[in-house]
Amino acid sequence: MSASLQSPARTEVDVVVVGGGPAGLSAATVLARSRRDVVVLDTGQPRNAPADGVHAFLGHDAVPPQELLARGRTELGGYGGGVVEVEAVGAVAHPDRVEVRGADGSTWVGRHVVVTTGAVDRLPDVPGLREQWGRGVIHCPYCHGWEVRDRHVVILATGAAAVHQAGLFGQLTDRLTVLVHDPSALDAAARERLGRLGVEVVDGPATGLVECEGVLHGVETPSGVLRAEAVVVASVVEARSQVLEDLGVEVVDLEVFGGLAARHVQVDPMGRTSVPRVWAAGNVAEPMAQVVMVAASGTRVGAVVNAELVAEDQERRLAG
Repeated sequence: MSASLQSPARTEVDVVVVGGGPAGLSAATVLARSRRDVVVLDTGQPRNAPADGVHAFLGHDAVPPQELLARGRTELGGYGGGVVEVEAVGAVAHPDRVEVRGADGSTWVGRHVVVTTGAVDRLPDVPGLREQWGRGVIHCPYCHGWEVRDRHVVILATGAAAVHQAGLFGQLTDRLTVLVHDPSALDAAARERLGRLGVEVVDGPATGLVECEGVLHGVETPSGVLRAEAVVVASVVEARSQVLEDLGVEVVDLEVFGGLAARHVQVDPMGRTSVPRVWAAGNVAEPMAQVVMVAASGTRVGAVVNAELVAEDQERRLAG
């Protein structure tokens, strides 16, 4: 196979990987290096696309997300794997195979399927927030914190996680303000704690962002504009789980600090879902994982799936 393929009407392979981010490409490359016939179905919409660069990934610091994926596709192609640019819209599991349907009418049949469709971030309903996401609006101190060190940072408090975020970003800048967007986000004890730690608390809500030529300058509130060179929010990470739900895999809620933080699919330590021959890796299963962790989970699942295929092949040969 080449690194980029067209969709035929029906194709049978050893493994179908649904999702071509770091997890999917890592899983597929491990399988291709083991001489497995593997195809990746992907729409080219990674979760971190708005970001300028990937961080906390040893040896790949600041590489643009799309460049990282382009390198991954090239590496996969070098081992005979390929990527088909098509959306997977459904799947059916059988005792000996899994069929995946593409939006273009194609059908991909694999002895196993690995779902690495990732997640999307649900943000508070504040005008301009989505447009600045991944640039002026951030959520992870390990992904973006160094880049906003010593700058004016506003934490948009929508839940109890704001106190935790204040601690993490307070390690990076002294110019930190917590803006109470949801009145129930901070109780009296939390406000007192932040005050004793020297963190300014301002009542909101946020009504919009102030920017000039795409650069963030502040947050609008009913009482005026609060200076901000970065806004920190706690998104709700929601798994892109259509294919998995179609197969009967349950999606569960993850609560952190007493509030909904994510919705994801459950897997065992090796990436197995509750449906035989169906595996999951990356943010669809681990919503809080960074890029390096996502890639590692794909590598692990790819290796385990290959081992399963080896065992199946041996049993078939011995029975014949």
